[in-house]
Amino acid sequence: MFKINKSYVCDENNKPFAVQIPLTEFEQLEEILENYGLVKLMAEVEGEENLSKEEAFNYLQFLKNNNVEN
Repeated sequence: MFKINKSYVCDENNKPFAVQIPLTEFEQLEEILENYGLVKLMAEVEGEENLSKEEAFNYLQFLKNNNVEN
């Protein structure tokens, strides 16, 4: 695990209400979360039947033709 260098942002009463972190560390956190989510999704569909290349292409075309995002 990496160390997160954080700075607290305080209000006029010196009460913390937010945290700032360097952009590079934020991007690392995003990547960790995306990878975690991908692993969870892969575990959910483990054992399910895979699409053939042609079936996957046809499904992608269907989504594009019906304006389905992601």
